[in-house]
Amino acid sequence: MRRRTFIHQSGLASLGFAFSSAFAAESNPTPRILLRSSWQTVNIGDIAHTPGVLGLLRTYLPQAEITLWPSNVENGVEELLRKEFPTLKIAKPRSEALERAFEECDFLLHGSGASIVAERDLIRWQNETGKPYGIYGITFPRIQSSSTSARTKEAMARSIEVLSQAKFVFFRDNKSLELAKSLGAKSPVMEFGPDGAFACDLRDANKADAFLAANGLESGKFLCCIPRLRYTPYWTIKKGVAFDEVKHARNEEMKEHDHAPLRAAIEEVVKQTDLKVLICPEDRTQMAVGKEMLYDKLPTNVLKRVVWRPDYWMTGEAISVFIRSAGLFGNEMHSPIMCIGHGVPAIVCRFAEQTSKGYMWDDIGLSDWLFDHDSPADQQRIAATVLKLVTDPQEAKRKAAAAKAMVQRRQAETMQTLREQFKA
Repeated sequence: MRRRTFIHQSGLASLGFAFSSAFAAESNPTPRILLRSSWQTVNIGDIAHTPGVLGLLRTYLPQAEITLWPSNVENGVEELLRKEFPTLKIAKPRSEALERAFEECDFLLHGSGASIVAERDLIRWQNETGKPYGIYGITFPRIQSSSTSARTKEAMARSIEVLSQAKFVFFRDNKSLELAKSLGAKSPVMEFGPDGAFACDLRDANKADAFLAANGLESGKFLCCIPRLRYTPYWTIKKGVAFDEVKHARNEEMKEHDHAPLRAAIEEVVKQTDLKVLICPEDRTQMAVGKEMLYDKLPTNVLKRVVWRPDYWMTGEAISVFIRSAGLFGNEMHSPIMCIGHGVPAIVCRFAEQTSKGYMWDDIGLSDWLFDHDSPADQQRIAATVLKLVTDPQEAKRKAAAAKAMVQRRQAETMQTLREQFKA
């Protein structure tokens, strides 16, 4: 069984070993951690949160017993996690295993997500066990409401209380950190902490190699491009999710606006370099979006060097393709995160509906690779920046490597904070 971890790839293995050795000497011999994570399986980024944090725990707290409390590990994700982390326990909702975890575990760690995703579970944990918890790598979004209703105020007050009761809260972007502080959150440790997906190192080289060979894509000779609508149309891929007329209307209104700059970048890359472009998805809705808004609208003379992926893929295959690419650009967040986690250049294009998570690119030194579709000036610079990424690959790789190193330093520091919860 391979024991590859994010920190080992970075050349910082000695740092991880030193931290884990110190932990063994000063801490309880077998801390038991309940990881609340795995929110859904229709997005490779949501899948990546969990193996990313598990990889960090394996490196920095190797003595710990980890139990995963997931929302969803369907569609092959459970098998994937058990293969990569053979000692992992999984306690599904409303199971006897979860009841045992509440009794046996010492600490609950809330994994990365778009918010305090499992806020009510943190409250339940504290009420039923009285044991501590921490929150790792989240966005704290401002509640979008035109009113200041009693219900809205109550929800925000509850969130601030949950943050304040945590032993630590690591926010994956500093705008979230600033918002939480401004609203009165008082956790003893509130700092920037990278999204767990930066540490995801799942691989499926066989599938990646087969896909690349079948589509004439050579290592280092192609860029990845990921489309995205303003709102993920979950009603097209999830049972029981009702059609949202307001969100659909907003998607229709903005989809040309948000994808025209990506098409322009694809055209420039094809016309001015010998690279190809792979249009690929981050979630199960984006194959159709890529076909409609990118591939079908490109000129015929450009299409000869553009590949559209028609089917979804799992995180391991995606990462194995990303690391063979010259870089990535598009309207998503977690594929760029996984790229930077492996030193692959990645450009992020965001918009208001994505909350503040995209601003983490500012926090890790990649402001030049962050663009806002709601800014006309930003949109005008996207194609030129993508072209520069591939025409000056040494500089692009240097920037990506510097961001990766910064992320890893913070990961080591955040894991030190977690270890301190288990000192004898």
